[in-house]
Amino acid sequence: MVKRVFSLVYREVRGLHQAAYILALFAFGSQLLAIIRDRLLAHNFGAGIELDLYYAAFRIPDLLFVLFASVLSIYVLLPFVNRANEEGGSSAGAVVLSQIFTLFLWAYSATAGVLALLAPHYVQFIFPGFAGRYEELVLLLQLLLLQPFLLGISSLCGVVTQMNHRFVLYALSPLLYNIGIIFGITVLYPHFGLIGLGLGVVVGAVGHVLVQIPFVIESGYAFTLVPKISLSFIRQILSVSIPRALTLSVNQIVLIVLVGMASVMAIGSVSVFQFAFNLQSVPLAIIGVSYSVAAFPTLSNLFAKRDQQGFNMQLLTALRHIIFWSVPIIGLIVVLRAQIVRVLLGSGAFDWGDTRLTAAMLAIFVLSLVAQAILLLLIRAFYAGGKTVVPLIVALGSGIVSIALAITFQNLYLHSPVTQYFFDTLLRLENVAGSEVLMLALAFTGGQFLQLSILLALSAKTFSINYRPLLWLSTEATLAALTGGITAYVTLAFLVDGINQETFVGILIQGTVAGIMGLISIILTYLFTGAPELLEIYRSFQTRIQKTQIIVPQEEQTRD
Repeated sequence: MVKRVFSLVYREVRGLHQAAYILALFAFGSQLLAIIRDRLLAHNFGAGIELDLYYAAFRIPDLLFVLFASVLSIYVLLPFVNRANEEGGSSAGAVVLSQIFTLFLWAYSATAGVLALLAPHYVQFIFPGFAGRYEELVLLLQLLLLQPFLLGISSLCGVVTQMNHRFVLYALSPLLYNIGIIFGITVLYPHFGLIGLGLGVVVGAVGHVLVQIPFVIESGYAFTLVPKISLSFIRQILSVSIPRALTLSVNQIVLIVLVGMASVMAIGSVSVFQFAFNLQSVPLAIIGVSYSVAAFPTLSNLFAKRDQQGFNMQLLTALRHIIFWSVPIIGLIVVLRAQIVRVLLGSGAFDWGDTRLTAAMLAIFVLSLVAQAILLLLIRAFYAGGKTVVPLIVALGSGIVSIALAITFQNLYLHSPVTQYFFDTLLRLENVAGSEVLMLALAFTGGQFLQLSILLALSAKTFSINYRPLLWLSTEATLAALTGGITAYVTLAFLVDGINQETFVGILIQGTVAGIMGLISIILTYLFTGAPELLEIYRSFQTRIQKTQIIVPQEEQTRD
């Protein structure tokens, strides 16, 4: 049994669909734990001030993680490690990783130290709505600054596991991270309060990195502190990574601004915003992240070989499957949003008003699911092609637009009774306080579609790729979304009578049956239109996943 588990963990996985489905499976498990995590938080706190403080404290550490993890990611380091391997083998690759590790250790320690010391002075300007609770917010933020350090080391380990195609091992880390947070909620919080929640995050981050270390040590790419760093080499790394870091940080900065705006709205607005954002991130992680992560190594390799036709084919294949999955999911989530939120979060202090508001936020956020998923892939395609500045400029422009839209939409909502009536009626929010927070989700969604439109046009020109084959699939996917959503809606209407919607079981039955009927309708629609992706998925499960070669690492084994 133990040998079987190790065989699974150390499985070498090759092939786009095979890797994507394995990553999606573990992403589903991780997101399931994340849902349990959020349900526990909702049960204990509801959409209240304590949870607002908890989520706000994450914003600065998350920004810091994005900035530093960009330097430590496989998308930046893989070409340099591969080049070193060709010249001097895995030991030369380990030297590359060791120099990056040393730089990260010193740079992050200095940056995080300064941010921790200055936290009492800047949090009040970033989150003006937490007057009187700044001391708790500062202490929690300072503790959470440990998280990016640990996750940064884990990212460096992830370079080794991904380049060796150990996607199962790589995908285990997020599972352990969420388990640590759940441990903090259930065990540490009762004893230490909000600080216990922060300690749980740190415990999860420790697990995130520890699970990968044994393989890294055995792989021949073990990295350590080195006394000397090559400045010319670091300049090469930074020239590639800084645009990527800034690109990813734009989204985090937008979220910081939006959370700051939410902090001055009704109490619980930050929590509602974060709950809805987390829920829409579940299908994004399963679909968008899985395909983009699985596709990148191949895209990078094909571009390096100057195989433009193969590059474009790989990109189009991943895009087709992202659209195939994500568009129908949007239709189902929009229709079943209240059932989803009530089942997953509706417990304890999380009341019906919180449910309705979070469900409305989720409906707006999830509209951008297909845009976010495609953006993850397109940005990686530009990175694979060495075009790191293009996504930065586009992200910066769309980020500015998102913030401008948030301010504009909020003012319009507050001063226009017609606008309030429209959204409250459309999303069934009559007599629900704090609905102005919806404008933040709307602004975020608008910025994502703007960024997608620009990157699609630029990628078509940059890579000489024709996206017209995606038009028919997009039509099929939209039709599937409509039929699935309508079927789910009609099923809900028929299930109202005879089911007690005041109980967890009743809502679960209602949502599950409606969701199953919607999925059946989606599949039948794809079968009717003859979508080839269904056959590709079937073949992938039949001929690839079932025949995956199991490779257990040995000390003497040569690494590629």
